[in-house]
Amino acid sequence: MKKLILFSFFLCPFVFLSAQVDQTQPKRFDFGKMWTFENPPKEWFKEAYNFTPEDQWYEDVRKSSLRFASWCSASFVSPNGLIMTNHHCSRDVVTPLQKEGENFDKNGFYATTLADERKAEGLFVEQLIQVADISDRVIKMMDKAKDDNERKVYQDSALAQIAREYQQKENWKGLRTQTVTFYSGGRFSIYGYKKFSDIRLVFIPETDLGFFGGDPDNFTFPRYTLDCTFWRAYDESGNPLNTAAHYFKFNGDGVVEGEPVFVIGNPGNTERYRTSKQLEYDRDFRYPMQLSLLNNRYSILEKEYNKKPNVDLQNDMFGLANSMKAFGGILGGLKNPSLMARKKNMEDEIRKKTKLKGEDYWVELEKAVDGLKKYSATVTFAGPGGIKGNAVNLMHTLLKYEKTLSMPDNGPALEKLRTDIKNLCKDLNSEKEKEYLATFLSELKQYEHPDIKFIDKILDGKTPEARAAKMLDKTDFADAKDLEEILSKDAKKFAKFDDPLLDAARIIVPKYNEAVTAFQSSTPRRRALESRIANSVFAVKGNNLPPDATFTLRLADGVVKPYNYNGTTSPYKTTFYGLYDRYYSYNEKYPWGLPSRWQNPPTELLKAPLNFVATNDIIGGNSGSPIVNRNKEAVGLIFDGNIESLPGNFIYDDVSNRSVCVHAGGILAALKYIYRADRLHMELSGK
Repeated sequence: MKKLILFSFFLCPFVFLSAQVDQTQPKRFDFGKMWTFENPPKEWFKEAYNFTPEDQWYEDVRKSSLRFASWCSASFVSPNGLIMTNHHCSRDVVTPLQKEGENFDKNGFYATTLADERKAEGLFVEQLIQVADISDRVIKMMDKAKDDNERKVYQDSALAQIAREYQQKENWKGLRTQTVTFYSGGRFSIYGYKKFSDIRLVFIPETDLGFFGGDPDNFTFPRYTLDCTFWRAYDESGNPLNTAAHYFKFNGDGVVEGEPVFVIGNPGNTERYRTSKQLEYDRDFRYPMQLSLLNNRYSILEKEYNKKPNVDLQNDMFGLANSMKAFGGILGGLKNPSLMARKKNMEDEIRKKTKLKGEDYWVELEKAVDGLKKYSATVTFAGPGGIKGNAVNLMHTLLKYEKTLSMPDNGPALEKLRTDIKNLCKDLNSEKEKEYLATFLSELKQYEHPDIKFIDKILDGKTPEARAAKMLDKTDFADAKDLEEILSKDAKKFAKFDDPLLDAARIIVPKYNEAVTAFQSSTPRRRALESRIANSVFAVKGNNLPPDATFTLRLADGVVKPYNYNGTTSPYKTTFYGLYDRYYSYNEKYPWGLPSRWQNPPTELLKAPLNFVATNDIIGGNSGSPIVNRNKEAVGLIFDGNIESLPGNFIYDDVSNRSVCVHAGGILAALKYIYRADRLHMELSGK
């Protein structure tokens, strides 16, 4: 009894404190802080940080930042075209740059001279040079539309016309233009990018450092990872690009707790303007099904890896595990009653202040979403995909082949499809393929909607495992000789051909196509309603709310700040001491292993900061973004968010939402004490 009383005593203060803050009430930045450069939050910066940068500050940080290829962010960090981004943004690109006997994964790479820097064919970066708001012109043309479908046509026509006009403007010539839609069609902008295509590798650490901690440490903090890479842009003459006008100077001592910092990068996608009913759909259908699909495929790969480990399988498993954590974090947020109540209360506030003329946008969107629920499982599970297995992809290819047989002038298309079919039929009756097919059938059975039942006809009273085994044992497509005969049939004979895989395909694929059509046909209507709702939010809140992420350049403010987790408090930074602690705590084994050059480190390295956290609003696509101080100095490099940040897909909450960064001081320390990369160290140090 005494223990119970004592436990209650310690619990009471936390209960009391949490009761003081009503987490169900809307907060100022629930829609986030991913500000556009067309509309930077100048008044907020003044209010929050007593910081009133001039327009030149915004131009400098914009032009110093980059889009790295089509998947990450980056920045110029020297006057000579030096580019900083993440190891995980670069590791797939650097493999072709290895010479015989080299292994960047194991040993990393450092170009000791300028001549040693290696060009990555096809790699490019883009610098945002011009920005213009074109909302008024586009909306004026859209308002001429008679219905939602026509409205989309008018929108696309307007954007295309405006893009052509801007390409002829003096300051826009030679730039790649991109039109961008914000607030689901409430505002529009056009961007002009300068592209640099001669990009050469300067430095990349070993994967043991660039991915230290692996999947177990992914989306966590405290963290100990040197997730960085340096490249260099060259001009058309083959010389290092002159970037003296716009680059971030490095400051290895610039991270102080409580100090405002700014992330400039390209966040990929958020869904913060989805309605409460859409979020309920996500919670009950979309994410549970996607997670189930990923978990099931991960289990298959894990069994295969345990039998025969290899790097490719390991990378595939990490990709799935990364998505599983991301979706799991979003789903956890959707199941959080306080966060969902906040979204609902904010929505109610907007609805009360919106004067509707005619239909209620929220009610109509709810009806549209409700109509899709019965198709959700079919759309998620019945389609083809790289992680579905050959048998599933073969079924879809066979139905496409059957349709193409009856089409005129089908020669080239048929030849390609025959090649695809032959490739998919290899090892078709293997145990691995049987497991993939059984998993596929099991998912369709588990999640089928009462209004759309078709899987029982395929199972024929058997379990998914038994039916999958029989289908693949009996199919003629697994035999190379039979396959040639099947593919020689004309349209009439093929239509009469009977095979367990083809029979299943003739049931599944039409149902999948029906579900896809249901989603696609409702898209114009749903997008139009979403646009009107976003416009309503915009009308009530004004331009104080940033739009959803669109993988375009944004500015996100925050402060360096620790957070509470697992009953304790994180530090705001970690050091190399912690790296070695994890190395020894996990018995020097992967994914906490360290290469030989990292043994016996000097004390100066151990004391150096390695990673830190801040409250900046980031999401996928921000990887490689610079994090800078008010003096436009690079103090770190974004590479992750903590697990608590994952609900940021639909709501931003800075209580525990943290961006995780490589500390600029940690990069400099590693270059100096471990890699002896004097040339790069001096360039970053401005010497």
